[in-house]
Amino acid sequence: MQFFKPDEYQYVQYLWDDARAAALDPVERLVYRSNILGADQRITNTGGGNTSGKFSLPDPLTGEAVRVMWVKGSGGDLRTSKKANFASLYMDKLMKLQQIYDKAEVKGVKAPIEDQMVDMYTHAVYNLNPRATSIDTPLHAFIPFDHVDHTHPNALIAIAACSDGPALMKAIYGDEVAWVNWQRPGFDLGLVLQETIRQQPTLKGIILGGHGLINWANDDKECYELSLTLIEKAARYLAAHDKGKATFGGQKFEPLSLDQRNTVLDEVLPTLRGMVSQQNRFIGTLQADATILEFVNSADAPRLAELGTSCPDHFLRTKIKPLYVDWNPQTETTVTLLEKLRAGLSQYRADYAAYYKECKHDNSPAMRDPNPTVILIPGVGMIAWGKNKSESRVTAEFYNCAVEVMRGAEAVSSYVALPRQEAFDIEYWLLEEAKLRRMPPEKTLERNVVVVIGAGSGIGKTVAQRVAKEGAHVVCADLNLDASQGTADELLKVYGVGIGVAGTGVSGCGPAIGLSVDITNRASVRAMLHEIVLAYGGLDNVIVTAGVFVSPDKTGHIPDEKWRFTFDVNVMGGYIVADEARAIWEAQKLTGTLVLTTSVNAVVSKKGSVAYDTSKAAADHLVREMAVELSPWVRVNGLAPATVVEGSSMFPRDRVISSLVKYNITHSEEESTETLRAKLAEFYAQRTLTKRPITPEDQAEVAYLISTNAFSKTTGQIFSVDGGLNEAFLR
Repeated sequence: MQFFKPDEYQYVQYLWDDARAAALDPVERLVYRSNILGADQRITNTGGGNTSGKFSLPDPLTGEAVRVMWVKGSGGDLRTSKKANFASLYMDKLMKLQQIYDKAEVKGVKAPIEDQMVDMYTHAVYNLNPRATSIDTPLHAFIPFDHVDHTHPNALIAIAACSDGPALMKAIYGDEVAWVNWQRPGFDLGLVLQETIRQQPTLKGIILGGHGLINWANDDKECYELSLTLIEKAARYLAAHDKGKATFGGQKFEPLSLDQRNTVLDEVLPTLRGMVSQQNRFIGTLQADATILEFVNSADAPRLAELGTSCPDHFLRTKIKPLYVDWNPQTETTVTLLEKLRAGLSQYRADYAAYYKECKHDNSPAMRDPNPTVILIPGVGMIAWGKNKSESRVTAEFYNCAVEVMRGAEAVSSYVALPRQEAFDIEYWLLEEAKLRRMPPEKTLERNVVVVIGAGSGIGKTVAQRVAKEGAHVVCADLNLDASQGTADELLKVYGVGIGVAGTGVSGCGPAIGLSVDITNRASVRAMLHEIVLAYGGLDNVIVTAGVFVSPDKTGHIPDEKWRFTFDVNVMGGYIVADEARAIWEAQKLTGTLVLTTSVNAVVSKKGSVAYDTSKAAADHLVREMAVELSPWVRVNGLAPATVVEGSSMFPRDRVISSLVKYNITHSEEESTETLRAKLAEFYAQRTLTKRPITPEDQAEVAYLISTNAFSKTTGQIFSVDGGLNEAFLR
């Protein structure tokens, strides 16, 4: 086969670098090849496809050279995989597994021996490699070449999902590529590939019906270039037959303008999130790129959406089909859209239950959540749902790929999805169920969106770090955008942005974002909440740590405008946040929490902080009032710190020095701010019953706990975290 030159590719990106590859050992070169294949979405989707290389390596016991296959392990992703993501197995032991398979009384794609063979792979592990092997391992092992690439290119799946796929394959590749009808991946498919190559030894690759592409070579660079060439040829063929404006039957609706779309999403997304979260809380991702808008606005979208997807990697995320909402964005209102969503979801759940009942086996796992993970809305785009942001972005990416597959298939033929029973047998495969059960339990806040206001420093920053540790999607909000974004960036550095290449605008975010907000300004709070809804679909928990302390002058007074400012931030700000978030909470009809930071000063009378203390007393009562106002969906509690000096923006250097002078604590102005703060913190600690400084971590732990179900029956309460100040005991 004649390969394209590196600069001739139009539909894939050629990324091989000879100098870089030359510096790597054989296994590192396999990882490198995998990463550059996975870097191009048109070659393979996130988490999809796998690669392998067979090498001569020393046996760890005998030192003798042995043949070892390294293959991407279960759950890995080509784009991001490292060496640790690859399984390694003795080739001679893998080949001997065929003898065990042959002895089974019943053999075939869905025979019991198929799943039993997966457990046998552990007996072939090289050098105690702990990486779990993939069900695709036989596809690589039984192909008699050193290097194998199995990818999920949109262009190839489009051919593989055509009603006349074999004929189209012949037109594109002649006799250099073979066709194998759809069957579930596993041991038997590996044997089918082995026999196909034995019968046609000059083959360069095989199209797996409804699934993807597999090709091979004895040189790794040649294997890479072959993958790109095969994909390029299919993509060029599809492009030559593209229907242009007539794609998907032409456009039936016009996309909404950005402002119109945002208005619709503001009015619809929180309610929709609540509707799809009846069994499990979901995080959303909006996709509104040209590809999706062309599809959802088309005449053929209802027909094609109902067919569902083809590639098994796709529908494991997107379910058997999406929910398409027959809504006219030009003539109908959002009230109508919500009515149609409600009716559509009800019908979808009924359809899914019927699908499960029709296709289930005696040993099938129990029916999973029957709500759709993909919702298509004309004029607006797609909303994808998942247990966390990463999963919802992957779901959106996969349906984007499915749309490209349908576009190509419909351009040259007619699109064919997998039969319902085949789809079910993948979705409810016992091996997939076992994989799900092996996953670690979800963290406490993994499905929650937590808004921390005041996250740029001090207690707020520490709270953001604490809830992120429990899996929360953290909105770091602060008056200072640089500070809030800095906190979000720190969280992303620790937890990553996740996988999945999807999301329009802010919805392409990871598990943390930084936003600016002035809680004394209702428009600013509303703008923040709008961004949160676009990013995640809604919100669950709000923790307000923002506050202000205005130091009095030497006479013990502060100007009237500073009094007003103190109340605006410490009282009115919390009310505005609660009042604006109320609409989202009520639309979702999901339980949520609000934590307002008050102070033990609210119940202690003393000189020097009358504006601050009275504002915090008002904030205490605001907690109780909002607990009544926001019930039954939202629990409202107060966090009452005392003298948290460490890292607090409310204790700038001048206030620390003023306090040291006030309490006659020995100090020098030459000392660093942190040293001075430590002295003041220790002084405050000695006034408490526990005799230890109160830290931001102490406050964050309580803020986190009262935001969880550990306190699901507690609302309207003030939690003092003050080290034990008896003068602050409630009377």
